[in-house]
Amino acid sequence: MGIPEYHISIKDLPREERPRERLAAYGPESLSDRELLAVLIGSGSGTASALDVAGMLISKFPDGSLKYLTKATLEELESVPGIGRAIAVRIKAAAELSKRLGIPDRRKAIIRTAEDAGVVLMEKMRYLEAEHFCELLLDTKNRLLGFEVISVGTIDTSVVHPREVFKLPIRRCAAAVILAHNHPSGDPSPSREDISITGRLIEAGRILGIEVLDHLIVGDGRYVSMREHGFGLYQG
Repeated sequence: MGIPEYHISIKDLPREERPRERLAAYGPESLSDRELLAVLIGSGSGTASALDVAGMLISKFPDGSLKYLTKATLEELESVPGIGRAIAVRIKAAAELSKRLGIPDRRKAIIRTAEDAGVVLMEKMRYLEAEHFCELLLDTKNRLLGFEVISVGTIDTSVVHPREVFKLPIRRCAAAVILAHNHPSGDPSPSREDISITGRLIEAGRILGIEVLDHLIVGDGRYVSMREHGFGLYQG
């Protein structure tokens, strides 16, 4: 993709229209996606302003979605004229910070509801391109003890075995766990296999004295709580 014909240097803009000055005067929420990226990009290149480079980067986003930044490799970012390694690293760091800001401090998090668990899990799992089976470990007061990835890949009974699921909870003396896995398709509807696996793990947890409080299936921007939706797994 070539340099846009509408190229204009940011220095040529009135001071009150420049992204950095507007951010300082009116706050970051006043800037468009393109302007925020221009602030990260900085000075642009010799033939394109930071706004031009930001526009070319956004044109690569599927459906204009900024979540592309969490998935794009450094090499993909660098394929945009005007973005070198230093700027690409800066953009990836900003994308990662935006994800982490959505995750509560695990040292203080208390999980009482599916919504509480969803807040912890959504930003961490919604953009994963492979299927991950994970768990949250809780103490007797429902405080979050840790997060564990059990397996990566297609979820079935051979990879989600009780000995793997409960190994760390036993070692950490966890009182309960919340299971979670993502559907990279974005649709969190549970499959027959999801329901079967959940039932097996609930029974195994009862034998071990570690309660399986819930199983959340994470999609893109939404999740399904197996407990809240029933599926005949949780009684009482």
